[in-house]
Amino acid sequence: MDTGSIAWAITATALVLLMTPGVAFFYGGLVKAKSVVSMMMMSFGALGLISVLWILYGFSMSAVSSPGDFAGNPFADFGLSSLATGESSNTDLLGATFGATFAIITVALISGAIADRAKFGSWMIFAGIWATLVYFPVAAWVWGGGWIMELGNTLGLPSVIDYAGGTAVHINAGAAALALALVLGKRVGFQKGITKPHNVPLVLMGAAILWFGWFGFNAGAEWLNGLANVGLIVVNTLGATAAAILGWMVVEKFKDGKATSVGAASGAVAGLVAITPACANLEPGWALLLGVVAGAVCALAIELKFKLGFDDSLDVVGIHLVGGIIGTLYLGFFAIDTGLFTGGDFGQLAVQVIAAGAVLIYSFVIALALGFAIEKSIGFRIKNEDEVAGIDTVVHGEEGYALNNA
Repeated sequence: MDTGSIAWAITATALVLLMTPGVAFFYGGLVKAKSVVSMMMMSFGALGLISVLWILYGFSMSAVSSPGDFAGNPFADFGLSSLATGESSNTDLLGATFGATFAIITVALISGAIADRAKFGSWMIFAGIWATLVYFPVAAWVWGGGWIMELGNTLGLPSVIDYAGGTAVHINAGAAALALALVLGKRVGFQKGITKPHNVPLVLMGAAILWFGWFGFNAGAEWLNGLANVGLIVVNTLGATAAAILGWMVVEKFKDGKATSVGAASGAVAGLVAITPACANLEPGWALLLGVVAGAVCALAIELKFKLGFDDSLDVVGIHLVGGIIGTLYLGFFAIDTGLFTGGDFGQLAVQVIAAGAVLIYSFVIALALGFAIEKSIGFRIKNEDEVAGIDTVVHGEEGYALNNA
């Protein structure tokens, strides 16, 4: 492979890895001042744990030899020893590392739903088991030769389109987040307006890092095909995200009377989520429309937790689950050549619905069962009095803002 493609692979991997600290900043700014360390540690904990598991056996599980396999054999290349000694080890290991960054951020995204009230050790146990039972197999289904990847061929329909993770990352994480929000229950005094972001600049910085890294997230895999579609992917990643900011702010203005900076940042993330599966398969104009729709709908969707009574602390469901569904299903209507309104028929929409629904249900059920098992055994939620006192000092013995007046 040419050196330019290899250089882009390294760059893209670094960009996507940076997104997990970006999530930590974004989430950290949204929580209470006495929860910021706990919130950011959940992302950094995932970064450490999932990296190790991916190298040990996750990568081996993420590809299958036939569509009927649930996942790859975790012991097929334990610790990547064979991959490291093969003739193409240089590029193979790059591909494995790039894949690791997706696994890491998918797990980190879930943590926003249980901000302010989760035990760190219990979170780490959940993260490791959920990645093993859900993310690694789902990655095989979507990208590693599994049944979702081959669904179109099986049914005689167009192939499922999920270029960078609408199902495997965002629907997957969003469904698990909903399950954990139900398991851990509501925060003390849960109601609309219970807490305000303690550090708005931190939120904006996190969103900016995410947007920066997302160019690697969406365009990174292009190193495998000579960067053939990189221009389309890059312009769509810019356009949909920008349009989503506008869509969110307009809805926020009409709904609450003011367009906020946190709303703009949240709109950007909603647009990034929605364009993720569609970045290589939409004309730029349709990508702009997707962004507006995602921003507007997600701005409304974050209110569902108050109407339905579940406490998704940082709106992982309203942004990642809803945004992932929008982006995945939108392809059924507007994907280049195969969308219902762009030269195709209902076939593309059918396979998109099946893929999205299957990942949503599977992830939710496993996360719900796993979360309940942890809660009933070692406990997942901290005590109410510790939540009120401040989770940072109770769980980590640190404060995000320790002022020394000496």
